[in-house]
Amino acid sequence: MRIRRTLTALVVAVAALLATTATGTPGTAATGAPYCGITWGSGDRTAGALSSAPLVEVRTGRHECHDRVVFEFDGTVNGYSVGYGETYTEGEGLALSPYTAGGALLRVSLRAPAYDDAHLATVPYRVGDHVATVLRYTTLRDVVFGGSFEGYTTFAVGVRARLPFRVSVLAGPGTHTRIVLDVAHQWQE
Repeated sequence: MRIRRTLTALVVAVAALLATTATGTPGTAATGAPYCGITWGSGDRTAGALSSAPLVEVRTGRHECHDRVVFEFDGTVNGYSVGYGETYTEGEGLALSPYTAGGALLRVSLRAPAYDDAHLATVPYRVGDHVATVLRYTTLRDVVFGGSFEGYTTFAVGVRARLPFRVSVLAGPGTHTRIVLDVAHQWQE
């Protein structure tokens, strides 16, 4: 008898949860529309191959529905790996989380160096440097350089929380390529 009451209570709770999920909140109709059309998700993204085109600039931008980090290269680059979790410095393997602000950490590994053929740095950052000012951004909290070693360059991107993101590769201007990381301000409504 006790098991039957427990099962009945469980079925009622699941039904209430499903009804709330289907309508968004109790007493409201579901819009079915994702936040700003964003349907990205928060799973790891990996693509492309190793390139010798060096990183030449990192910049950020604020948009209505997401914040953006742009990594620009002097040449063709399409290789990256981005996902939530601890980020380590290239070559040394030191954790960057103690130095990176934010409630969640995106590890960004770019399959291209931050130095030229003569092994001279092509960006003015040192390991652990905060490379962007993200004051008043909705989602971005920090962008920290993790170094460049054996053709790979790493950044820790601190964000407010684990939110949906996307990664795009854009050609131009000229012979340059940009790897663009967009992080949504919120999950879909």
